[in-house]
Amino acid sequence: MKKLVIIPTYKEKENIQLIIDAVINLGQQYHLLIIDDNSPDGTAAIVKSMQQLHSNELFLIERAGKLGLGTAYITGFEWALTNAYDYIFEMDADFSHDPNDLERLYDACHTGGADMAVGSRYVCGGQIENWPLSRKLISKAGALYSKLITWLPVNDATAGFVCYSRKVLATMDLKSIRFVGYAFQIEMKFTAWKLGFKIKEVPITFRDRKFGASKMTKGIIQEGIVGVLSMQMQHLFGGLSKKQKKS
Repeated sequence: MKKLVIIPTYKEKENIQLIIDAVINLGQQYHLLIIDDNSPDGTAAIVKSMQQLHSNELFLIERAGKLGLGTAYITGFEWALTNAYDYIFEMDADFSHDPNDLERLYDACHTGGADMAVGSRYVCGGQIENWPLSRKLISKAGALYSKLITWLPVNDATAGFVCYSRKVLATMDLKSIRFVGYAFQIEMKFTAWKLGFKIKEVPITFRDRKFGASKMTKGIIQEGIVGVLSMQMQHLFGGLSKKQKKS
């Protein structure tokens, strides 16, 4: 089975070599695709230097500017489908997601019956470390809000640590995914669920980054609030696009 981990980056020079080494050293034949949005700190140059040692496992797409998390992942998904990967993962570069949990997400899809596995902070056994109480409350409120508005049967809809089986991404009309920030993760799960795919949450420990700055902004949070409402309204009154309807 071919497995690809997609990691979007913007100013991650402190983390990028460490996270690449951590994934490759798992020894489970994970390939990595780094999608860098023209980081001014030289993140892409570090990746290029590492490609000399890992030419068969490490790939890089450089984009012209900071175009958003959602478009980075869509670019990565399309690349993964073109290159015939069976399982495709989303993961952050900053070690908030533990690379050792990749195999647990993979197992949930490969042998556990799921089509999409979500590394979840908000199921039994999941937790958050090193976040202030205020940020925990905002995150938990966002998860509850998403679930109440969309009826999505996922406790951690904003989670960004995900494994997709190929058929999920191949069935979706990826060009119809609208959101680029906070709401992107919710939209992907919502679309997969409405297409009839099985989503399983796997408990993880989410740890705040040690190096670099958070990419969260007020605009991203606002997109999440408005986006959740628009997703449900579109579904109730417009339905999925013809391309999004599962055969």
